[in-house]
Amino acid sequence: MSALAEALVDLDAVASNVRAITSVTGTSLMAVVKADGFGHGAVRVARAALRAGATWLGVTSVTEALALRDAGVTAPTLSWLHGPNDDFGTLIKSGVDVGVSTTTHLHAVADAVHLLGVPAMVQLKADTGLSRNGAAGDDWPELVAWARKYEREGGIRVRGVWSHLVDADLPGAPELSRQVATFEEALRIARSAGLDPDLVHLANSAAALSAPRTRFDLCRIGIALYGVDPLGATGPGEFGLHAAMTLRTSVINVKRVPAGTGVSYGPEHVTGAPTTLALLPLGYADGLPRAAGGRAEVWLGGRRCPIVGRIAMDQCVVDVGNLPVAIGDPVVVFGPAEGDQSPPTVVEWARWAGTNPHEILTGIGARVARDHLHERARTS
Repeated sequence: MSALAEALVDLDAVASNVRAITSVTGTSLMAVVKADGFGHGAVRVARAALRAGATWLGVTSVTEALALRDAGVTAPTLSWLHGPNDDFGTLIKSGVDVGVSTTTHLHAVADAVHLLGVPAMVQLKADTGLSRNGAAGDDWPELVAWARKYEREGGIRVRGVWSHLVDADLPGAPELSRQVATFEEALRIARSAGLDPDLVHLANSAAALSAPRTRFDLCRIGIALYGVDPLGATGPGEFGLHAAMTLRTSVINVKRVPAGTGVSYGPEHVTGAPTTLALLPLGYADGLPRAAGGRAEVWLGGRRCPIVGRIAMDQCVVDVGNLPVAIGDPVVVFGPAEGDQSPPTVVEWARWAGTNPHEILTGIGARVARDHLHERARTS
């Protein structure tokens, strides 16, 4: 390992997760590879997911969509978060479906079609309760009416109607039923206006695995694709998901200190007895949340050892007690259990930091090298 820290990405785990999820949902899957594949590498994750049976890819920007196309990934792709002045023409030419939530955006897509002379595939998003993107209330019938007008003129094709759920990770939450009903009404309005979408999709990872009524034609899989149980299990759980990323580093300094020694800034931690401290070259600039200091653990010397003191920008300190630790010893910050190793999971790190696993994974910085395991021939 030449870099000070490394994220190992197991593409076989990604493929296994696609197959495990498909066995539950029985639907087509959209592999969501936004934010550089949740920090795992969008292009490589996309190829692995497609090889395993995913039929769609999901991203949030022109830049992310074009990165896939530039890498030769030609699979159906939906890009859904845009400014009204984005380069819709390039998306259209690249065969990317455009997610549309407002008439302003729809008119901009129509203008791009007029300039290009090439029709656009769009997917209309309804706001069913999340109050973020999507059209709600009277805005939805207006959006549908304009979409139908443009479709009759031959400029666009409404390929999909979709929405996003509020709290699908809480099975049985009353909001889920309300959202499904709102979505079905939005779909009825669209069809009554003459639209005939090929794809209807609502379910995210949590809903896909736990709420069959949300599955419709396609399930959008984000965090579960990367092996994190969206319902909170810290290991494979009942769905057999496998963590795709292992974050590892090595010890770069070791010192024996007496009781009463302050550690890191503050200091917020003072040793209560003679102990050994190991320095790791990872900090919050690399994705270790500062808020996890004093709670988080790593796997070192055959056991879990606590991070003590504040996590700094570039480094953190681990109390290893009386373990015979040496410079260069390997450390697993988080990852799946292997053999007799039981390192912390990304779910545990999220809990220690008071956040979700998504933020931990997408926060792993550029100084951390990525090494993709089990990569095969290029696939589109």
